[in-house]
Amino acid sequence: MATEAIEKQTMGKVKVRLIPFLLILYFFCLLDRVNVGYAALTMNADLGISAAEYGLVAGIFFIGYFLFEVPSNIIMTKVGARKWIGRILITWGLVSALCGCIQTATHLYIIRFLLGVMEAGFYPGVMLYMTYWFPAKDRAKVVTLFMLALPLSAVIGAPLSGLILDHVHVLGLQSWRWLFLLEGLPTFFAGIITWFILPNKPSDAKWLAKDEANWLEQTIEEEHAMVAKKHKQSKWRALTGGTVWLLAIIYFSKTCAFYGVSFFAPTLIKQLTVGLSNFEIGVFNAVPLIIASFFMIFWSRHSDRTGERYLHVATSVFLCGIGVIGLGFTSSPVMAFIFLTIVFCGAYSIYGAFWAMTSMIFSGEFAAIAMAAINSIANLGGFVGPVGIGALRAATGSNQYGFYLIAGFLIASTLITLGLKQVNQRKEIPVESKI
Repeated sequence: MATEAIEKQTMGKVKVRLIPFLLILYFFCLLDRVNVGYAALTMNADLGISAAEYGLVAGIFFIGYFLFEVPSNIIMTKVGARKWIGRILITWGLVSALCGCIQTATHLYIIRFLLGVMEAGFYPGVMLYMTYWFPAKDRAKVVTLFMLALPLSAVIGAPLSGLILDHVHVLGLQSWRWLFLLEGLPTFFAGIITWFILPNKPSDAKWLAKDEANWLEQTIEEEHAMVAKKHKQSKWRALTGGTVWLLAIIYFSKTCAFYGVSFFAPTLIKQLTVGLSNFEIGVFNAVPLIIASFFMIFWSRHSDRTGERYLHVATSVFLCGIGVIGLGFTSSPVMAFIFLTIVFCGAYSIYGAFWAMTSMIFSGEFAAIAMAAINSIANLGGFVGPVGIGALRAATGSNQYGFYLIAGFLIASTLITLGLKQVNQRKEIPVESKI
């Protein structure tokens, strides 16, 4: 069979078999990670949680995530994706469900921290896993398809969370407790399924013919060898290399904005609107994310088609900054809707170009450490964003100054991205050897 025919047939099978399944897993991940934003609509009053305390509740997840993400990816390269991703899902599903049993804010701090520990490694692990299955030219599109879990978690998860809060009050339990239980347990069962069906590498996939698996593994190995030869990579250099830190700063600013806005969006919408039910608040918050999902697909395809990464990343970060600044000064529900849409368009559209760019720089075990390090450092933005907004809101009575703080990170990261482009003239950035 001709190489072109093998490629088309093989990649068609891989995309159909892996992308929908991984997307569903990430959907559960996002649902369990951010449902505390909807639980807060009633939970904060029940437990007497202040704005500053809620910011810590939302953000402490990312401390656990930060501490254990790099070790998690290293372990995955040793034991295989099937067992390790399955373990991540099983343990985080159980811990997420336990959020429904807490009695005080302190309990919630502990459980949210443990949730970060248990979930650590899932996202960079999947990014690494994709480098075992998809050639570089396909990765921006593939990552974007995987990232459709983001808008799906909002389109389905936000109204679902609102419905549970409005209508599920059985067995004498508050509805926010049912929210955590009902949205956490499916992840546990997804982990069991993953343990049995996810193949570690192409040669393990029973649904690939031998010549298809051989072609794919040879193609991937050749790409990894070229990247490793070009950059002469030492795996521990991933923790100290300048490129890793610059990429982490860019991703950190996006994460600050995304989680800072996401965790406070339901309460912000409730403040700016009058008489909306929890379900209607979920719908209000979901629509900007639907729009952002279409922009994300368009932007990643444009990045793949042009082969350009830097300007696409810089534009996404800058858009996010404009939206956050707008949220800081508006008191209009209509303008809040517009600025939420701009924030999410920017935050969503960065993924394809950013991770395609990263996978062209790092390979093999070095990639496992580098991707985990970037994601781990950057996800501290998930702590800084909510905690910063919560603390400044408690001190000033307004979200305005917290949003302006995040906007400052975004503008700085836009300039860093443009600076990297100037330092590295080639479209597919061999930056590690230059910084």
